[in-house]
Amino acid sequence: QVQLVESGGGLVQPGGSLRVSCAASGILFSRYHMGWYRQAPGKQRDMGATIAVGGTTNYADSVKGRLTISRDNAKNTVYLQMNSLKLEDTAVYYCNARIGVGGYWGQGTQVTVSS
Repeated sequence: QVQLVESGGGLVQPGGSLRVSCAASGILFSRYHMGWYRQAPGKQRDMGATIAVGGTTNYADSVKGRLTISRDNAKNTVYLQMNSLKLEDTAVYYCNARIGVGGYWGQGTQVTVSS
């Protein structure tokens, strides 16, 4: 049974930092491309950052320079370090694991940026 379990979300002030994690089980983690997607209230789910099997990263323009994705294959975990957070970063953050199209999704973790 495949499970992706996100953790680390919460409430943070604008300009603050937060790190979310996604622990995977039931898959051969090192063979999956991993990604963090986010969905703000009333909006579609959009890509935030992805990291390929080989370590190549890709970021949405809106988060470049502020969010950093990384993976630890030994721990079957992908991380998203978020710095200089803005109000518009408020969303549910979802972890995705895929080889081709689609893949698996976690249940999401809420990140709220508010003063």
